[in-house]
Amino acid sequence: MRILSFDEIVAATAELCRKAATELPDDVLAALQDCAARETGATGKEFFRQYLENAQIARETAMPLCQDTGFAVYFVEYGDEIKLDRGTIYEALDAGTKKGYLDHFLRKSIDADPLFHRVNTGTNTPAIVHLEIVKGDKLHITLAPKGGGSENMSQLKMLKPADGRQGVVDFVVSSVVNAGGNPCPPTVVGVGIGGTAEKAMLLAKKALLRPLGKPNADPDYAALEKEILERINREGHGPQGLGGSITSLAVHINAFACHLASLPVAVNLNCHAARHAEVTL
Repeated sequence: MRILSFDEIVAATAELCRKAATELPDDVLAALQDCAARETGATGKEFFRQYLENAQIARETAMPLCQDTGFAVYFVEYGDEIKLDRGTIYEALDAGTKKGYLDHFLRKSIDADPLFHRVNTGTNTPAIVHLEIVKGDKLHITLAPKGGGSENMSQLKMLKPADGRQGVVDFVVSSVVNAGGNPCPPTVVGVGIGGTAEKAMLLAKKALLRPLGKPNADPDYAALEKEILERINREGHGPQGLGGSITSLAVHINAFACHLASLPVAVNLNCHAARHAEVTL
């Protein structure tokens, strides 16, 4: 059994908050550069120029890529041979989030109650934690801050199995098109197919973590990703929804087994600043 320091997790999490907010991942930066070269619209080209300039300024000055520094969403792989010296992983991640958002002057966006008492907690906590127990003595933490504009465009539809492939394509494309400029396109489109309603939504959000440009390992789903992306970009909504040839950077699909009577499909969008950072302890 390996004893892991609570304080070490807090410090590492605080650094993830800084890094995710200010440093655009290399795969996202490369996708923006590629799309900047392929965008055919004058307005779209100018937006891509500004996105790349913004990413450079953010990295050089340690300033946030976006004023909405997001809900702290963690994907955690927790080794079954780990024991914390005190507290729980949830407490450590909350403490690290609070420290990271306070120390680095990141906007705090979390209200304590969703309906009756919408008062800002002032710490950007509580965080959302998706915990997976794995074999080994390592702790892997991925932070994917989620802004309100893109998260508000999430969609879930319980299709019938008879709707099949075409039903999935039509639903995903319409979800992106109807979102318009709200999620700050060009977007990364996460799609979850299968499971139950809540599993499909989690699949879609986790799909956003896959490196951009890396297709699904299953050739059928890889072909489906390509078809959906091409259809979305033919719509001509473009960057910020103001016209152009590139509305989405990528479509990533995660699939899971489902009930024979069901075909759940979920869509979760990320804006062009597809932020995430990770660490292994």
